[in-house]
Amino acid sequence: MSEQEKKSTEIESEILIEKVREIEAAKEKTENSDVQNLDRDNTAKFLNEKRELSEPLSETEAKRRMSQRSRRGFLIGGATALIGVFGWRWMPDETKQNLLRRTFEFNEKVSQTFYNPKRLAPEFPRELAGARVNGMEGLGGDFNLAEWRLHVGGLTNGSEDLILTLDDIKALPRVEMTTELKCIEGWSIIVNWTGARFSDFAQKYQPKTRNGNSPDIENNPENLARYVSLVTPDEGYYVGFDMPSILHPQTLLAYEMNGAPLTMEHGAPLRLATPTKYGIKQIKRIGRIEFTDERPADFWSERGYDWYSGH
Repeated sequence: MSEQEKKSTEIESEILIEKVREIEAAKEKTENSDVQNLDRDNTAKFLNEKRELSEPLSETEAKRRMSQRSRRGFLIGGATALIGVFGWRWMPDETKQNLLRRTFEFNEKVSQTFYNPKRLAPEFPRELAGARVNGMEGLGGDFNLAEWRLHVGGLTNGSEDLILTLDDIKALPRVEMTTELKCIEGWSIIVNWTGARFSDFAQKYQPKTRNGNSPDIENNPENLARYVSLVTPDEGYYVGFDMPSILHPQTLLAYEMNGAPLTMEHGAPLRLATPTKYGIKQIKRIGRIEFTDERPADFWSERGYDWYSGH
């Protein structure tokens, strides 16, 4: 081979090598771009989790590996659940109660943080309203509807109870709402209620304040007593409310249900109705209301349920 031919071959080889380098560079750029796209869209990127890309797999091999990982995850999850169940059973009762209490307290703080009196529960067409009898605590004994009176304590007028009749409650502005009653057991029902707003009741009868001044329920509710206690006439059922919740504009002292006076099983003559709390808080047949700075006793809270019971 002549010198000229050798030189020509070397030039061609260099050109070929350069082309190969260009092709490899372009391939690497494409692969890097794909990885960047994966990084941008992949959940692991957002969660800052370690992610490994395997070598290319056939469809059969990919399914086999996924099946193995699914079985492994199921076994690990099941074992973890069993450890939790048995750990709970072996845990001392006092420890269980402390854990539940702390959980309830945390939930209450979260609920209070996001509570807004201007946020109203949805209302529904009147024709969707129904009825369901549930919860008869506090409705037993010999009760004479004609002799019922509402006793109110913790007012600015002194230490003596104020005694009201149903006509006194009906003299307050009449309000009607059709809302959803939710039970802590999981069911719910739409009910039409008629009654007086608890906030109008409080404005009329003046609960005590923390600084001794006249209450300003609309502009300064923080100055009012912290809680409200409600008890049935036989004291068989009782609930405690935080003041902000009971002053919600959809909390009623209800005396009618679905267009008719309350029946005995639904709490005649007067009950509480509110879409901000579960049914266990919506006490039937109220006999006494007291404004207080001490957290009131609560029937179901004493039996392990959440005192706040908001939803």
